[in-house]
Amino acid sequence: SSHFGAKVFARIIHRHRTLEDDMACTELNSALAPGVEVSAEPKATGSEKGVSPNSVAKKSESGASAEIAKVPTVAEIRAAIPKECFVHSVPHSLLLVIRDGMVMASIFLLATRILRTPGLSEEPLAVWEWLGWVVYGFVQGTAAVGWWVLAHECGHGGFSQYKMLNDAVGWVLHSFLLVPYFSWQYSHGKHHSKTNHLIDGETHVPETRESVSMVGFDLLHRWLGDDCFAIFELVSHLGFGWPVYLICNVTGGRRLKGQMMEKPVPFKLGLVDHFRPNSPLFPNTWRIRIALSTLGVLITLFVLAVAMSKFGGLAVGVHYGMPYLWANFWLVLYTWLQHTDPKVPHYGDEDWTWVKGALGTIDRPYGIFDWMHHHIGSTHVCHHLFSTLPCYHAVEATKHLKAFLEPRGLYNYDETPWPLAAWRVAKTCHFVEDVHGTQYFTSFSNKPKEQ
Repeated sequence: SSHFGAKVFARIIHRHRTLEDDMACTELNSALAPGVEVSAEPKATGSEKGVSPNSVAKKSESGASAEIAKVPTVAEIRAAIPKECFVHSVPHSLLLVIRDGMVMASIFLLATRILRTPGLSEEPLAVWEWLGWVVYGFVQGTAAVGWWVLAHECGHGGFSQYKMLNDAVGWVLHSFLLVPYFSWQYSHGKHHSKTNHLIDGETHVPETRESVSMVGFDLLHRWLGDDCFAIFELVSHLGFGWPVYLICNVTGGRRLKGQMMEKPVPFKLGLVDHFRPNSPLFPNTWRIRIALSTLGVLITLFVLAVAMSKFGGLAVGVHYGMPYLWANFWLVLYTWLQHTDPKVPHYGDEDWTWVKGALGTIDRPYGIFDWMHHHIGSTHVCHHLFSTLPCYHAVEATKHLKAFLEPRGLYNYDETPWPLAAWRVAKTCHFVEDVHGTQYFTSFSNKPKEQ
């Protein structure tokens, strides 16, 4: 009887793991040898209505879902990538930090030589100068994403094999960009441990027709029409998506601390934010780290306030405010396009496995921005499979990964230029019909199944 009781207790613990379990896996991954991955997912059992946990589904051109090649194990996938791709180089990583800093410094010096700063000039700025500052905002914000990505690498353990160095560099870079480093490290770790999971996923978790209708998006779509609603989707995601996510976890998961949460804005457990140490998003053991994250953001805000008192709000706005908004634009764009497409499956509890979730990401070409952003958008499949693999080896690793996965029908690559891809996603990917089995994005233009 004691043996039976132990088995029952173990099963209960297995089914009711908390976020601490998921994040413990992320911490363990960063502490292990480079490239070794551990996940906290339960052993999937499949679903009568879904697909086998050992196979992955894709949507055909006709819209039908079918099982395709058996999903390989992480070890089998890793064996296809040369071992040297998993080796870290501290000098290489630090040089990338310096490189991106020099790019931003060069943009700043060039702009201040050509353009007068508003608020510091006695004469009003000419129209072409204001246009110049608009261009500067985009270019400088785009360059700043390089530091953003490197801080993201630090959070994964991909920057170096030294956790203290990773956290020190990541905290400084992310704090400069008003990102709570450890807070986002935690929620992003959940995103990686539950990728494309309709219940436990994190960031850009698909809404259902019911949840978006509750906030009136169906009526808004009917009133605006397809194209105008797509513009609304682009503006709301790329302009406001990042701060809204940090403040109240919009697009976050449906389950938190073992409880099902409301969508699109969770409030059952109180405000689910990234700044308070007692936010329900985090376990108690992370309170000091969350406080340090918020402290970093507050230090940057204090410096900006001092700069505003000395140079004026317009000066700070053009030099930091507009670049900051463009950096947020890129962050949301990458995450949105990496996990959103009408043909990419998302899974409920019944069908999800860690490998299937990781393979449900999409690589896309971004031209010169690939170089500026350390290929985060064009090597994202590799990143989700091996998040500790250094970004400067990701292009080489992706070549081998593609050669292994593509013949099996398991590699997602969309060559559509990213502006067109964003427009297509905004028009066709509004919600899923259910949170069980295997689901695909659909749009308000498509009638419910029962109709």
